[in-house]
Amino acid sequence: MKLFVTEGNPHCLKVLAAAELIGVKCDVSHVNHEERVVPHLSRPTLPALLLPCGLHLFTPNSICRYFFETSGHESSNLSNQWLEWEETELQPILAQALYMAVLQGKGAEAAQALRGPLSFLESSLGNRGCRFLTSDEEAVADIVLWAALYPFLSDPDFTAGALPQVRRWFQSVSLLDGCENAAYTVLKGEGLNALSGFLQKQPVPPSPRRDTKNSTQIELVVLAEESQRVMTPEEIEAAIQTWSRGLAECPDPVSRERPILPQEDLRNILITSALPYVNNVPHLGNIIGCVLSADVFARYGRLRGRNVLYVCGTDEYGTATENKAREEGISPQEICDKYHAVHAAIYEWFQIDFDFFGRTTTSHQTDIAQDIFWRLHERGYLLEDTVEQLRCESCQRFLADRFVEGVCPHCRYPEARGDQCDKCGRLINAVELQDPQCKVCKETPVVQSSKHLFLDLPKLETQLEEWLEKSLRAGDWTVNARQITRSWLRDGLKPRCITRDLLWGTPVPHPDFSDKVFYVWFDAPIGYLSITANYTNQWEKWWKNPEQVELYHFMAKDNVPFHSVVFPCSLLGAEDNYTLVGSIIATEYLNYEDTKFSKSRGVGVFGDMAMDTGIPADIWRFYLLYMRPENQDSAFSWADMALKNNSELLNNLGNFINRAGMFVTKFFQGCVPEMKLMDEDGQLLAQVGWELHHYIKLLDKVRIRDALKCILNISRLGNQYIQVNEPWKKIKGGDMDRLRAGTVTGVSVNVASLLSAMLEPYMPTVSATIREQLRVPECSAYSMLQDAGKFVCALPVRHRIGTVSPLFQKLEPDHIEALRRRFGGQQPEEEDPKQQAGAQAEASPEPGASSAPVEVVGIGAGDPEMAKQLAQAVAEQGERVRTLKGQKAEKAAIAAEVATLLDLKKQLELAEGRVPEPAPQKGKKK
Repeated sequence: MKLFVTEGNPHCLKVLAAAELIGVKCDVSHVNHEERVVPHLSRPTLPALLLPCGLHLFTPNSICRYFFETSGHESSNLSNQWLEWEETELQPILAQALYMAVLQGKGAEAAQALRGPLSFLESSLGNRGCRFLTSDEEAVADIVLWAALYPFLSDPDFTAGALPQVRRWFQSVSLLDGCENAAYTVLKGEGLNALSGFLQKQPVPPSPRRDTKNSTQIELVVLAEESQRVMTPEEIEAAIQTWSRGLAECPDPVSRERPILPQEDLRNILITSALPYVNNVPHLGNIIGCVLSADVFARYGRLRGRNVLYVCGTDEYGTATENKAREEGISPQEICDKYHAVHAAIYEWFQIDFDFFGRTTTSHQTDIAQDIFWRLHERGYLLEDTVEQLRCESCQRFLADRFVEGVCPHCRYPEARGDQCDKCGRLINAVELQDPQCKVCKETPVVQSSKHLFLDLPKLETQLEEWLEKSLRAGDWTVNARQITRSWLRDGLKPRCITRDLLWGTPVPHPDFSDKVFYVWFDAPIGYLSITANYTNQWEKWWKNPEQVELYHFMAKDNVPFHSVVFPCSLLGAEDNYTLVGSIIATEYLNYEDTKFSKSRGVGVFGDMAMDTGIPADIWRFYLLYMRPENQDSAFSWADMALKNNSELLNNLGNFINRAGMFVTKFFQGCVPEMKLMDEDGQLLAQVGWELHHYIKLLDKVRIRDALKCILNISRLGNQYIQVNEPWKKIKGGDMDRLRAGTVTGVSVNVASLLSAMLEPYMPTVSATIREQLRVPECSAYSMLQDAGKFVCALPVRHRIGTVSPLFQKLEPDHIEALRRRFGGQQPEEEDPKQQAGAQAEASPEPGASSAPVEVVGIGAGDPEMAKQLAQAVAEQGERVRTLKGQKAEKAAIAAEVATLLDLKKQLELAEGRVPEPAPQKGKKK
């Protein structure tokens, strides 16, 4: 079989995902949008599948169904109905939405157009209560609908109302083998923007039919109602039994004895994050791309009882350091000493919990790098060759790759670097650049010859491919890491130069090359080893122990080939039983507002500025992790940061935890009351347990941003639970009402204790504050996060809590607007997007907040950016009110949500520059 697909075509995502999931063996051919591959069709139609019999399938749903059925997966009636609905009802609306969002820039209108089908999907998933569309096992319909909706649902900025069931389903399908890989193949991590070329060649789609009460939809409802449920009785019963066990089997926390060394009876995880260049202060994109993401995974691993070692340090050699020293009029070593301290202090403020933060200007770095060099030399993996290099006569030196820019010879990108083009990702020899310029003085360099040493990558290619096959199959590589690595192999490996004509670096020990130093991308990854050696003289137990140690590298996507190809080849060629990477976790890029971070122009927040904003480190951590660019580039936005803080943290998470604790204090003298569970309590326990299980599954796969949403989902469930049961009213009633108020309060405060454990990797100070306020036993986090997750009663009856106080403060509009102006800079300017890591060094105030259970974002007059954010919030809140009314919820619950909606609308009017009309006073006529 031969499958024809093209990049940027959303329909091709369906068939690639189905093929990868099922494991179909077929030849995949990438063609352009206008290529005709089906002979008897008069127009180009992709995707297309050439069958062994010579016939073609040329509709994506037919191809997907063929893949499933030929692999022994028969389609159920319900699955077939969903396929029919996707093709006849969803696709016309989706085509119109894509046209509006991508070609017209009308994202809000596109979201509005999709509200109908997404609401129907939400309702259907809620009625069935199973993991996928038709059952707890995935079907062809799940792949088809997931792929159809992926361009929108994978976009963190997309909102079409509250869709918790849709989001859960979407996450579940995303975790299936090959789905995210297929998405990256088609969209290249660019989200909706990747579809522009394809959509421009399509006819303008007709407006979709407004009639949503169609026969297909009615039939789907009938089929879905055959097994209406939210959680099954078995799930509820299991959740109650787990809850009832309490902390009787609470394991002891794993102690962090120094030095941390691998242990035979534990899962040993070695974590590194890309070494930040020492010569400058990192920005928010650097922080989330490396050290913060790795910190979350390290903290999570420790909570799960794993034996974790997390190391990092500053990368201190190379031209960048030489230039910085020249600028500041001090020696390179003094530059390294100065900025190493700056980096260390920044990460400490951001609460990055390294086991050791070192540096590369050490004797261990020299010894280990030179040892690997000689082992490669002795085994014939090094070559000598004369290299044409660019030399700047003005600066009187050869130019390192990163200090020359020009036009990419492959894609014509005007700011390609001397080693790689950030636009097309292709490797470049600096002398191939067109119109090259020295980045320091902007003069045109000249070409000169110099003799250098090369790592013979082609000679190591077979070993590399054998190792990669095992690592990619067993590890948790991100989709972009897989794709970038495969593209290097597909293009064929070439010898890679590992020496440079510089003074500041690890010296090459070969006598014929004594005037040279090692190239940064040969030398810097060896820094992981030397930093560990500076931590413990038993470093080889981590780095020469592949049988017992799992190695995770965290980085941004442009670092991938050096960690997945060059560094592993160096270690493979050294033939010294080195531990090779098992998982590469690479992010896309985080931009600042609508431009790039630029230190020279004062654009964006850099690590040494974060503490001066008055915003606590945990709030920075939360927002960066909430916006983490896992599948596509994302952008930091001050307006969005305020909105997420004031809605998700203050109104959702903080509101729930504060109310739960205050009810214990106010109604039950600070002691957890008696609890007698009813059906709705069991329902909550099962739902919370499901979210906990999903949280663990996501973090095991290093899906950090998605796992954070599980925490927020739990607090939303808790708020709804409190709102519906109204313990503040029942406490005033008879014995049964008071018992009910006690049960709701006791269950709620236990949900809060679970949230303290789940928050620890993300917001360690907030987590510790909750544990202190509720006096949560230290071992509870370890108990509840073991295995697949166990939500147990950690705070039993008569447990006395401490003093409860608000966790978060509102971010006021004038404060946010002042910060936006302060960090807006003079004008947009693109900078080198290489992700490093960093932040600032002084402690900030403890988180605090208004005690009001409902707060909304305030706004100054005429704020277009915030108006856009609030318009989305109003739409979501309106959908929430309509849903509650449709479910005939309690009047008090509806009234509370309506009040929030009215407040949001007032804030929106202010943001749009309009003065809200005053509410009419009771008893007075207009």
